[in-house]
Amino acid sequence: MSRILVVEDDPAILRGLSDNLKFESYEVLTASDGEAGLAAVRASKPDLVILDLMLPKLSGYEVCRKLRAEGNRTPILMLTARGEEADRVLGLDLGADDYVSKPFSIRELLARVRALLRRAEAAAATLPDELAFGDIAVNFRTWEARRGGQPLEMTRKEFGLLRYLAARDGEVVTRDELLNEVWGYENYPSTRTVDNHVAALRAKIEADPAAPVHLRTVHGVGYKFVTKSLREL
Repeated sequence: MSRILVVEDDPAILRGLSDNLKFESYEVLTASDGEAGLAAVRASKPDLVILDLMLPKLSGYEVCRKLRAEGNRTPILMLTARGEEADRVLGLDLGADDYVSKPFSIRELLARVRALLRRAEAAAATLPDELAFGDIAVNFRTWEARRGGQPLEMTRKEFGLLRYLAARDGEVVTRDELLNEVWGYENYPSTRTVDNHVAALRAKIEADPAAPVHLRTVHGVGYKFVTKSLREL
């Protein structure tokens, strides 16, 4: 039975979510402010967190940021009443896996919960915790990267993109698959989102970003990551 933590300060929404999740046979924990939610994640280790954006004591943004800074990779489904794209993007960039805007359909929310739990189960079985190639060393548990022994700054999405591609070492991965699996939401603006992040990642991990050795483009399809270059074989 999957354990889900719901962090929501509106009593009616909290009760409705809790009842519907229990009806679907999930174990449900609840918290009504950001500080209590953060403590509950640390203590109870849920399989998924449904996190409201606007919370007393500590915002959903701050809860998400703190968890990811600690290396906690628990899937986070963010609830927001805001319609601005910038707010949604900020939540995703801080490490949220998906979002639902209020008012939301409970059927859609439950479908997204199931998808996130499936994705997390598959990720636990296949995604690497550490990666080394060229002069790059990455620890996905601690969200740390080094290049030539020196700290290398990478965003959460860059870590996620590299980790997913590395798990498919040598395989071609489409842009749509990367959007679904790394960004984890359906209403993305365009596949240029992936292209822009790949360009930024290449600038950090490739000796010559214009002639990439490890993170390669497969024109008309997507990208593939190759751990060992031809020179290393």
